[in-house]
Amino acid sequence: MTRPFSRGNGGRSALLALFIALAAVLFGSAPVPAAATGGAWWEPASRPAPDSQINVTGEPFKGTDAQGKVRGFVDAHNHLMSNEGFGGRMICGATFSQAGVADALKDCPEHYPDGSGALFEHLTGGDNGKHDPVGWPTFKDWPAPDSMSHQQNYYAWVERAWRGGQRVLVNDLVTNGLICSLLPRDRGCDEMDALRLEARKSYELQDYIDQMYGGPGKGWFRIVTDSAQARSVIQQGKLAVVLGVETSEPFGCKQILDIAQCSQADIDKGLDELYALGVRSMFLCHKFDNALCGVRFDSGTTGVAVNIGQFLSTGTFWATEKCAGPQHDNPIGLAAAPPAMAEKLPAGVSVPSYDSDAKCNTRGLTRLGEYALKGMIQRGMMLELDHMSVKAAGRALDILEAEEYPGVISSHSWMDMDWTDRVYRLGGFVAQYMGSAQGFVGEAGQKAELRKKYGVGLGYGTDMNGVGAHPGPVGADAPNAVKYPFRSFDGGSVLDRQVTGERTWDLNTDGAAHNGLVPDWVEQIRLSPGGQSVVDDLSRGAESYLTTWKKTEDHEPGVNLAAGHPVSASTTEWWNPFVDFSPGLTVDGNTGTRWASEWSDDQWLKVDLGSVRRVGRVTLDWERAYARAYKIELSEDGTTWRDVWSTDAGDGGIDTAEFDSQSARYVRVHGVKRATDWGYSLYEVAVNRS
Repeated sequence: MTRPFSRGNGGRSALLALFIALAAVLFGSAPVPAAATGGAWWEPASRPAPDSQINVTGEPFKGTDAQGKVRGFVDAHNHLMSNEGFGGRMICGATFSQAGVADALKDCPEHYPDGSGALFEHLTGGDNGKHDPVGWPTFKDWPAPDSMSHQQNYYAWVERAWRGGQRVLVNDLVTNGLICSLLPRDRGCDEMDALRLEARKSYELQDYIDQMYGGPGKGWFRIVTDSAQARSVIQQGKLAVVLGVETSEPFGCKQILDIAQCSQADIDKGLDELYALGVRSMFLCHKFDNALCGVRFDSGTTGVAVNIGQFLSTGTFWATEKCAGPQHDNPIGLAAAPPAMAEKLPAGVSVPSYDSDAKCNTRGLTRLGEYALKGMIQRGMMLELDHMSVKAAGRALDILEAEEYPGVISSHSWMDMDWTDRVYRLGGFVAQYMGSAQGFVGEAGQKAELRKKYGVGLGYGTDMNGVGAHPGPVGADAPNAVKYPFRSFDGGSVLDRQVTGERTWDLNTDGAAHNGLVPDWVEQIRLSPGGQSVVDDLSRGAESYLTTWKKTEDHEPGVNLAAGHPVSASTTEWWNPFVDFSPGLTVDGNTGTRWASEWSDDQWLKVDLGSVRRVGRVTLDWERAYARAYKIELSEDGTTWRDVWSTDAGDGGIDTAEFDSQSARYVRVHGVKRATDWGYSLYEVAVNRS
């Protein structure tokens, strides 16, 4: 094999070209010679030939604006390396190959000769039972907006997205062990093994691009591990790439018949390993309920298929209940089960039916999930809220608010939009799924006033290679049809139709088939009614994302003034000499221990801070026996009490009572009315200055 990159010149270049031509004739192979280009900093010193074109001219913007802020778009949810997950044969084709574009952009073996063996493509509706498997150079049937099993992130297409104005890309390492076990595969199905491989391939892609630009650190694709690195990369006009994780059973934390298959030690080990790999954001659950949290359901036929997958993986189907608040999970799919999935169920087992008024997953954030979230906080990692059930997301937000922790992200429209204010109030970041241009504008408009209130930008989540459909063609005559060539949002670059091999892509007639058409889609947003203001918000996305990340890194845990101090209570439940429910367990830092009162309404728990301190916030972690009505009382002497906060609508979980900071030595939680037939029970009590 010849080297894919060479700087050769003069006679040596001609000799090399002759050698390559002879090799192709004699051996019938297609080596990948290098094509020298450019000279400008944004053009590689050499590029593989043949290869995809970029079809962008002009220098990418650098630096900051007049206020010292960076500019640029954020793709907050992409899967550059998902072809390496799921056993290696669910997403066909690769993001790059040292052997060149023809090797990278080829179909899976079982898709030949006519696509009839493409099980996953058929299951997800990307073809009608057959497709042309040939990729390079013809691309007759793929990539396409509705094709779920073909590569959409070839490196040159990612390059075009960068040249078109994108400055942050979150590369979510992704896999699913159950799906892997059902498909043809080249490797094992351990999810952590897949994440390790995808991380390694991401760094190899960085090296591959650096090779074109003359050596380490010189390429436009830069994997970053802190916000300062990211800001520096963007100021240089390059693409800051953040590693994230989106997998169904991280750290082996699946649950089988409601029994967790992982421990706190597994979580600590897993978080440490992911952090060392460079991962800075992650989902705690995805698609299947696991030992950490319940998921937000999928709908329609996909929902039925995922629910069957959940049963095969965990032994349980989704379970629903009436929602406690206005937020709700996605409607569960009630369509007929896809035959390819239904036949996997044991004899006599079928997908259950669900009450139409029970729209929420019964599963929330488990105690192990809380431990994992607190572990992420300790490591300065950002939580991806999407895919969590409403019950889990609400609990996670309670914990984040109690910690005043800003590291929370919704990256592709998979949380209930009613959570948006809470996310922004914490300092988090929100991105919308890459839907149709006009639909994206409409969704953005619903939260425009909130973005203005909090002074934040907006992101998009393309979910490329993530088994999600993308915007289809609107037609050449549509009111918001893109007129080629067009200029990037900053006016500094000109983009024409993108060409790969023999195929010329036009967003109007081809839809958003691959990542290289993201700039065209942004232009279509701009041309849609109300779209210019949305593009303006998108251009502020990079600064907002970095602001969230920096605040996350700068977070300092509040000092719990109650930790280790004396605690007393009106009563303590006693029914077994081997079970301890004493009040001091609420300040021991262990969420597995708790205080429990006797079974009557008027009960209290008192903390002695040891001396008079300033107090402005009390956080309570309730067990299932919680207070419907209670109040927070303060005292300097333990005798004279004053009310500083109260509620008659307690809902359990984590409550944070905030009030004007004032002096006190004693803090009392006074239960007025129980929410259950049991007494009052608290895992932990935290007292903070503010």
